[in-house]
Parts: sequence; C-alpha cells; structure tokens
Amino acid sequence: MSTRFGKMSCSCLPCCKSEVEAAPPSYTKRINPKKVSAGRQTFKSIAAAMSIKTGSSRHRHINAEILKYGAAQNDVKVFTYEELAEATDNFSADCRVGEGGFGKVYKGYIKSIDRMVAVKQLNRQGAQGTREFFSEVLMLSLVKHPNLVTLLGYCAEGDHRMLVYEFMANGSLEDHLLDIGKDKEPLDWQTRMKIAEGAARGLEYLHDGADPPIIYRDFKSSNILLDEHFNAKLSDFGLAKLIQIGGKEHVSTRVMGTLGYCAPEYAIAGQLSTKIDIYSFGVVFLEIITGRRVIDTARSEEEQNLIDWATPLFEDRNKFSLMADPLLKGNFPVKGLFQALAVAAMCLQEEPDTRPLMDDVVTALAHLATQKTGENDIAGDSLISAGHVESFRATSSFDEARG
Repeated sequence: MSTRFGKMSCSCLPCCKSEVEAAPPSYTKRINPKKVSAGRQTFKSIAAAMSIKTGSSRHRHINAEILKYGAAQNDVKVFTYEELAEATDNFSADCRVGEGGFGKVYKGYIKSIDRMVAVKQLNRQGAQGTREFFSEVLMLSLVKHPNLVTLLGYCAEGDHRMLVYEFMANGSLEDHLLDIGKDKEPLDWQTRMKIAEGAARGLEYLHDGADPPIIYRDFKSSNILLDEHFNAKLSDFGLAKLIQIGGKEHVSTRVMGTLGYCAPEYAIAGQLSTKIDIYSFGVVFLEIITGRRVIDTARSEEEQNLIDWATPLFEDRNKFSLMADPLLKGNFPVKGLFQALAVAAMCLQEEPDTRPLMDDVVTALAHLATQKTGENDIAGDSLISAGHVESFRATSSFDEARG
C-alpha cells in the first residue's frame, strides 16, 4: 500500500465551498480557462478540422486520428442518420431513456447489427460539441474492458452528431441510488459494493491498463451505467484526457467537470492527474454508502453539501453509523460499513499524493463486495456500542480489506 490514512478530520474531506455556494448544482463548470500553446495539437484543433470535412473524408480523418494514438480496440461502425432514425422510431419521445447537458439518449433496435442499442444525440454547440463528440469516439475506440460501456458506432452525417452504445438495461447508478421512486427497490448493501467495485475496476483500467493511459475527468453516479445484472460500466468520455507518454502527469488545463465531484487541486488550480479521478471516486462511493447527493438543495442548508455534512461525522466514531443510507434499514455488515468509510475517506484526502492508487482501492472493494450480512453482523440498536466503535481503525480496516 503506497499511502496510509490516519485520523479522520476536516482536512481529509475538502470541498470547493466557494464554488458550491456560487453556482447551482449538477452542471459542467469551467474555472479559469487557460490558453493552449499554438504548437500543441488539441481536441479543439482536431474537431475544427473534422467539422469542415464531409462524408467519407470525415470518417477517414477520424480513423487516421485514432491510429495516431494507438490501435483501435473496438469495431466502431459508421451509421447513417436514416438508420438511427428508423431504429428509434424517428427519435420518438416513447424511446427516450435519458437526457442531460450533452443531449438526449434513445433506446432503439438496429437491424443491420441485430441488437438493442442506446443512441446519444449530442447537442451541437459550435466547436465544443464537435470536440466532445470526437473525444468520445477516440477514447472508446482505443479502450476495451468489461467495466467500460462499448461504443458500437457513430453518425457524423451533415450537422448530426450521434453515438451508438450497447444498451444498458438498468440505466444509471443515479437512477437507483439518488432518483429512486416508490416503484423501485433500494439497492441492497452487497449490490452497492458490487457496483462500486465494477466502477473502480473501470477506472483502474483507464489509469493502468489503457495505452496510452486516460484520465476520465467526469466520474459521477449518472455516468455509471448498469446492465441487467447490475454490473457497472463507465460511460460518457467526452471530457476524458489522454496522458502523454513521457510527459509530466500533473499539468495545468481547462477545468471541466461536475460541481461537487472535482478534486480541490483541479477545481482551484487546474492541476490534472489520475488522482483527481480517485477523489471523484471517493465522492461517489460516499454517495453509495449514504444514499445522499453530493449537492442536494432540497435538504436543510447544513446538509446540502455531502462533504460538509460528513466531515463532523468522520471526526466522531460514535456517529459512523449515521452515514449509512436509511433505506438499507440496518441490513449491512457493520465491519463492512466501517471499512467502506475508510476507503472513501482515503480517496477524499486533500493532498493528491496521499490518496491511494486505484489498484489498492479495487483490492479493498473486491473484499467488501464478497462480505455478506450475517445474523451477528446486522446493524441495529447496538450499532454504536463501544464494541463496534472501537473495532474501527482506518488504517487497519483498509489493510484487512486488502487481505
């Protein structure tokens, strides 16, 4: 283990409070944009070049750019607008399964490949929309992993920008964790740990298995998709960034991401490294444990920011149990809860170098995902008893989770 987490304190769970108070929740935020040197090729210049091309020349340009960064890992097809319109009943509202700042997502069936798909129709906002479209095509062409959504193809016909993915039957983690309605059963503890482990494995692959390595930059609950068995896959790679081989890992960059999930060094100074993904993972993992949004204006003022709310609870061992999602109704392994809180807190360290590496997190979560709630380990009235509280030590719990 490369790092150790000591006493839980306020410094371990930072938040960019000024940004939180100054802006509405859940949006893509830019802070202190920085100019890119003229000699450096960026997605912006590539996207600009692609936007003036038409027809087959545009597709050749995309393929050529993919080859510059590495070998394509997926057979990404080019679909016509007509094909996708037919697959989605002309983009009918009845086929719509999601919507966000990026655009709308439709469920459809494409005859030529004989499978159900999800079609993301991007909003075009000048070069920005084209750049994120190209980024996603590039990234998902270069990577292949069970915990990353598969890009099946795209459409860049005329002004249309559409991406075609494998269809994920259970939607997003946000749907089952944060937007749960009366018609849905809350996720049980074991399923939550399974989802967290799968998402962590996706990040581990991007950081350590992809060639070149990739910083995801937009890890959040709405970007974790779930198949029919609640296996997790990361989606939406429009903000992902390739790590230049031989270059410095920490660089200054335009700050792009979602409010509340950004690591402090990235939100404040624009410093980019794989450690910002680990911080974001810590935020999402705390959402998974607590069932609370990172920013929730529907709550009382003192509870609107998840990190602010959690900080004093982390300081008092007698209050660890208050962090468990009430919808679990006490059905979770107490030891597992304490170990999960230790992992989340380690990922949320203020200093990037003190956060664990993703492979350490995966090892701990693999252990947590196999823990079952037994009769002698169900949370209840005795949860905050001295015996339970004193059994928790952040460093030893994480070491046990790795074992």
